[in-house]
Amino acid sequence: MPFDPDFTTSYLVAFVMGLVSSLHCIGMCGSIIGTLTLSLSPEIRHKKALLLPFVFNYNFGRITSYTIAGALAGVIQSLATMQMGELHGHRLLQILSALIMAGAGLYIAGWFPRFAYIEKAGMHFWKKIEPYGRKLIPVKTRTQAYLFGMVWGWLPCGLVYAALALAATAGDVSKSALTMLAFGLGTLPAVMGVGIMTGILTRLSRMQRFKQAIGLFMIILALLAALPWLNPMAIINHSANH
Repeated sequence: MPFDPDFTTSYLVAFVMGLVSSLHCIGMCGSIIGTLTLSLSPEIRHKKALLLPFVFNYNFGRITSYTIAGALAGVIQSLATMQMGELHGHRLLQILSALIMAGAGLYIAGWFPRFAYIEKAGMHFWKKIEPYGRKLIPVKTRTQAYLFGMVWGWLPCGLVYAALALAATAGDVSKSALTMLAFGLGTLPAVMGVGIMTGILTRLSRMQRFKQAIGLFMIILALLAALPWLNPMAIINHSANH
């Protein structure tokens, strides 16, 4: 049956990637939000109604940076396909994206710890912008929370890089940016929940079987990215087109 080759770069896949990867990363993200929360005044910290907008702004800033990074991935994709030809370039990026996603899945499951070395790729840039985030602490306003979130969004993370690899196959700059926006929105429920349900989510993220299930799910997404014709959700409904 005919299929839609662009399905694997759909916003739905990116959203699901964000959802499952953020549940794995609660430990790191939770400590960051915990530090930021402690930097707020006691009046804000002890009232959920006042705390929630700050936690939201942290994450809104982070997702803004993801979206910008997605646009940059789209630019790189455009340059690569210009050099290699659109068809061959897109296919090569699709396979590369699948390999990185599979590596991320193996890493989440605990079977490929060396995948973390990919995070070194962003360390040089992180060292340059991290001091700007430090200057924003203690956070006193929602604007400061948003700006800190934008800095936080560039924290080296292999799972974010896996999403960027997916975004690089989206087809153009705007679609790449929207793919990373969808990924960021997928991370939002778990990371926002850290500020509200820290204990439950942290315990869940430390369960080995839970990590393995998420890792296997990421590997399945990687296989569907490399072999989109196997994806039943990618089938084109021709009856709707006639």
